[in-house]
Amino acid sequence: MSNADFGGVFNSPLEAGIRAVVILEHLRPESLDLAEMVLFDHVVVHTADLGGPPSLHPELPGRKGELLVRRRLIEASLQLMQRCHLVDQESADEGIVYRASEEAAAYVELLETTYSVQMKSCARWLAEQVETHSKAQFKQMVRERIGDWTEAFQTGSA
Repeated sequence: MSNADFGGVFNSPLEAGIRAVVILEHLRPESLDLAEMVLFDHVVVHTADLGGPPSLHPELPGRKGELLVRRRLIEASLQLMQRCHLVDQESADEGIVYRASEEAAAYVELLETTYSVQMKSCARWLAEQVETHSKAQFKQMVRERIGDWTEAFQTGSA
């Protein structure tokens, strides 16, 4: 299937934005910076790679490289969801962070397609991992599994 089969939504800021809202809502009251959003979006899309539920997207070769190109998509998706009042951007000691808005919970509850239900399951698994291990420990576990990619995408050079 091509992106056209899904009305241009697949891997668009809209799809990534909906995932961002779901991720942030499941991690509430946590806030995430852009690097964490990129990482956690990758985790939700590829949960099976980390021992979680079946992955949201197909397990294609080279999927670890997606992290290097995902940053701009996630930035655009967060901007879109802010305009929809589903994501709030805040300044924190660590810089700019994002959190689910007050309207996000009701929106996420309305998501009922098969894809959306699976996405919520993957985000729930992510939230359970973060709660069990702490955000810092879980991020370290993910980095150990997927390799040393952080320098390239955190600096925005990708």
